[in-house]
Amino acid sequence: MFNKILIANRGEIAIRIIRTCRRLNIKTVAVYSDIDARSLHVREADEAVHIGPSPSPSSYLMYDKIIRAATDQGCQAIHPGYGFLSENSKFAAAVVEAGLVFIGPSSEVIAALGDKISAKNIAVKAGVPVVPGHNQPVGDLEEIKELAAKIGYPVLLKPAAGGGGRGMRRVAAPEELESALQSAQDETRKAFGDDRIFLERFVSNPRHIEIQIIADQHGKVVSLGERECSIQRRYQKVIEEAPSLAVDADLRARMGDMACALAREAGYSNAGTVEFIMDDQRNFFFMEMNTRLQVEHPVTEMVTSLDLVELQLRVASGEPLPLSQEDVTIKGWSIEARICAEDSGRNFLPSTGLLTRYSNLKGKNIRLDSGVEAGSFVSVYYDSLLSKVISWGETREEARTTLINALNRYHVEGVTTNLNFANSILNHPAFVKGELSTGFIDEYYEDGEARIDPPMEQLETMVLATTVVYHNRKNLVRESLKPMAAKVGLSHRPAQVHRYVVKGNKDIFEVELRGQLSYQDWSVLINGREYAVVAPVFEFYRRRLKLSINGVNQYFRLQYRQNFIWTAFCGISRIFEIYTPREWELAQYMPKVKKDAQANVLLTPLPGMVVSVLVKKGDRVYRGQDLVVIESMKMECGVSSPCDGVVEKVSATIGKAVETDEVLITFTI
Repeated sequence: MFNKILIANRGEIAIRIIRTCRRLNIKTVAVYSDIDARSLHVREADEAVHIGPSPSPSSYLMYDKIIRAATDQGCQAIHPGYGFLSENSKFAAAVVEAGLVFIGPSSEVIAALGDKISAKNIAVKAGVPVVPGHNQPVGDLEEIKELAAKIGYPVLLKPAAGGGGRGMRRVAAPEELESALQSAQDETRKAFGDDRIFLERFVSNPRHIEIQIIADQHGKVVSLGERECSIQRRYQKVIEEAPSLAVDADLRARMGDMACALAREAGYSNAGTVEFIMDDQRNFFFMEMNTRLQVEHPVTEMVTSLDLVELQLRVASGEPLPLSQEDVTIKGWSIEARICAEDSGRNFLPSTGLLTRYSNLKGKNIRLDSGVEAGSFVSVYYDSLLSKVISWGETREEARTTLINALNRYHVEGVTTNLNFANSILNHPAFVKGELSTGFIDEYYEDGEARIDPPMEQLETMVLATTVVYHNRKNLVRESLKPMAAKVGLSHRPAQVHRYVVKGNKDIFEVELRGQLSYQDWSVLINGREYAVVAPVFEFYRRRLKLSINGVNQYFRLQYRQNFIWTAFCGISRIFEIYTPREWELAQYMPKVKKDAQANVLLTPLPGMVVSVLVKKGDRVYRGQDLVVIESMKMECGVSSPCDGVVEKVSATIGKAVETDEVLITFTI
């Protein structure tokens, strides 16, 4: 086993690897860029080495600097984590040439399986079914049109290199091919330095099922079960779980056998994931193999009780696998939510800034893999993933409710996150039933909001928590202004009744609180429905609240916003206005404030760099038309026109760094 390794990564995955190394008494060396100098992974490692400026091409992708740091610090091996250089065959080869061990498969295997065209050929040789398509790179538009017509629309343009959904484009009709090909090639060239594209038939609404394998250097390959990763947006996973409702024991064995056969055909060693898509008839097709640890590996660890990083280290050091296929058992259920710095209400645009508040999660059957803390800065330079929240339960329903409660009390402030969006998915009736597909979000969500109304009972629970906080705060202030003598015997007064009217969006709730002025025990009526509320030690601590409602502990996140209270619960967020009945009556006579007319400017919705300007002065544009492309957090985002009009002035220029709400284009309407 190694004595010291370097981790060629950052954030939560670097900390995850450090955790296992610490348990195994392996020293760790972190690397960091300028902007990461004070990051959590730097402090957690035993040693840390600065490797360059903030942009990843000048730091985390500079593998000569990383290898030099490893040799200078006396490391024996390098763990690449995922992303960055984890699937770079040249890096893996250079590590070995430097006399170090690359904790992953060989460079030759990475090259063969990292190229999706080559990987499909290996799958065919191994007897694994593949998606019908054209398994050669294509670049000529006319050739692509002919091939697409033969394959049948819709088709999927896929990059030959890389992964994570970068460069993939769905094409529904011939007239979409030219622009889709151009954007696919541009994105994959920037992401992977390779713009080769091939075509596959697009399988509508499939499930995304992947098999985790581990292989040693002595020919043994073991399957560790499946993960369901169907909940995606832009081919990026949001919710993952293990096992899958769509896979029974026989199918699990068949898919596992095929994944192992593919690994043997490729000469694979270390941890890897074989990804399949499955149609509604449970026919499955090979999609790709990821030659690294996956972001979602914790759900496999939770149901198998294995440490995949430990297995990686043991395999890389030459040890035989300490388990056989018969030793692998799946116990219970695990679900993971990826928490990212992105705004689900603005087409998942990345969000940047300083984390002003942050709460670590603790609790039974909950795991938090996080790379941030209060004071961490989320920049435009790296991926938007902040953390992963993982639950375990004896059943899927137990794992689901455990994760919901964890997300209800998980608190991140300073940047916009997808926390409520992820929690909303867990609460959606289709997710509860297990009716999953890769089109789940497109089918059930619009602009980051569920297409169905939230359950009234959940809304009433939010109103209850909001009203109790408001009432207690108001009365505690009032009591603090009274003489001390007046407070003697306060808790022995008879129960009192307090009435409020609460408005959230268009919903109106009549609330009646009945209880002692000890603020701990209430009977609450909301629109006629009764709830029993207990707060054993009432505290509104760090904008989080725990209440016992009808005997069940519930958790909320709340913030005062001027005269209103913002409340989040089970994926729902509302800003509530609270009135006494008299105040509500008067409010009905107040003049309504008119909304401002739509501005005639296009503002950048996120910080980043302008990589393309698609219009010029004098061009007529239409609402929804993409006018500028901005690159941020390794993604290209089109910024669309807010109105119909004529371009009066173009302020955006290619290569210019822009901040949120900066004017890009001015229109004449």
